[in-house]
Amino acid sequence: MISMKSWANLVLLFFVSLLHFSCSEPESEKESKPNIIIVLADDLGYGDVGAFNPESMIKTPYIDQLAAEGMKFTDAHTTSAVCTPTRYALLTGRYNWRTKLKEGVLTGKSKALISPDRTTLGSMLQKQGYHTAMIGKWHLGMDWGLKEGETFEPGGWNPEDYDQLDFTKAIENAPGTRGFDYSLALPASLDIAPYVYIENNEITSVPTKTTIDEGEYSWWRKGPTSDDFIHEQCTPLFFEKSMQYITEQSKTDNPFFLYLPLPSPHTPILPTEEWQGKSGMLPYADFMMMIDDYMGKLNQTIKDLGIEENTIVIFTSDNGCSPAAGFEKMVEMGHFPSGPYRGHKADIYEGGHRVPTIIKWPEVISQGVVNSKTISQVDFLATLAEIVGYDPADNEGEDSFSFLSQLNPDTSDDVEREATVFHSVNGTFAIRKGDWKLITSKGSGGWSFPRPGDSAQEGLPEMQLYNLAIDPAETDNLYPDQKAKAEELKQLLIKYIKEGRSTQGAIQPNDSFEGEWSQTWFMN
Repeated sequence: MISMKSWANLVLLFFVSLLHFSCSEPESEKESKPNIIIVLADDLGYGDVGAFNPESMIKTPYIDQLAAEGMKFTDAHTTSAVCTPTRYALLTGRYNWRTKLKEGVLTGKSKALISPDRTTLGSMLQKQGYHTAMIGKWHLGMDWGLKEGETFEPGGWNPEDYDQLDFTKAIENAPGTRGFDYSLALPASLDIAPYVYIENNEITSVPTKTTIDEGEYSWWRKGPTSDDFIHEQCTPLFFEKSMQYITEQSKTDNPFFLYLPLPSPHTPILPTEEWQGKSGMLPYADFMMMIDDYMGKLNQTIKDLGIEENTIVIFTSDNGCSPAAGFEKMVEMGHFPSGPYRGHKADIYEGGHRVPTIIKWPEVISQGVVNSKTISQVDFLATLAEIVGYDPADNEGEDSFSFLSQLNPDTSDDVEREATVFHSVNGTFAIRKGDWKLITSKGSGGWSFPRPGDSAQEGLPEMQLYNLAIDPAETDNLYPDQKAKAEELKQLLIKYIKEGRSTQGAIQPNDSFEGEWSQTWFMN
């Protein structure tokens, strides 16, 4: 029963509310819309975070704290098992294989993958009154200036491939042109030249030297390097700049969006001196502990600024742990970077694309919630669009489904997504509907056994079908006995491919189609 005092308080609150709405100005953008921060780790495995793997030998107390303060998703995925395609899908809400990039990743001199007219998270949020920033690893291409008489040629893995670039000329289609008011970008991975910082579409310092490192875990490819670029300081710099940005924006009247794609713990694995040897394992574990510490500082910064309640913090990874991190050695030590799942970075198996994902939003999400629903990073655009009140057009976020309803642990609503599509480094497809997952190849489609072209694939079934509810480790291929189920999934995948979308709406064109796909079975 409600007391008389409680009734009086409710009546008072009602009249105060009426007075507020009749006399005050409309609330500011900052008060009505949440700040949004997405931290995207690079090559971080599902089993490398304690909150997702109680048996993890890597200590991650601050990321674990973030999970305890928000919601962790145990069935969250990237669209690809390697970085460039994942980043494209995350920012655009569209599957990466709809572009001309059908396999692999971009190099350091590749042209821009995101077309100028493509809506991104940044440009969508700009329309909704947000100040937007990208601080970190881009790896989605840009158009470099060329020396006189030079013409652009694709590629860029070898040092001489960069001789045609003129670093004194303006860069076109850099991150700042894809929806970000401020950007401080590493062009590609920390082991892919050129090693320069690009701030607001301009190089901060023209390269004057060439560097290379050939250590077991610290290696990077030989290439042009700016004087202000120190590989070991790249991750610390991006965190420090991000915390500065958050502090500055907290003093303004507009909400902000920060996209912080880390270059780590991807190779070169470079923990700073104070973290070297801290784990008692390999440098990768030291590096993860350093990243975890910075995540603690970032989380504390948000709290100290008094903006925690209405700030969304998303922490996730672009794909699974890389074998270059010493994957097998860590397994021998008793640490499993992919947790209970098969495979790792580059693979079509779960270890390639199932990633630790945490969302903290105190104003909406209860603490310590575990969500086992299937979501994908391609869904970020639709979810954030619904949060900020943006209605995507037919040619925006063609594969993005909102999981906003899932942020309320009391809801029983499922995400509208019918099925989820994944891609490996060599272009192998997989499609997941409910507990069923169809893989359109004999093996991993990546770097684990059986690799594409291995003689071990001889005699194996043409495809793989797993029921993840009973076989999360993908050990029992049911394809030979469940061909009807496999055909159902295959036809659904073909539909998604040909219609240019997996959401409801008008059919959309893919950027390229026939003749450029590494797999052509779906054309028959």
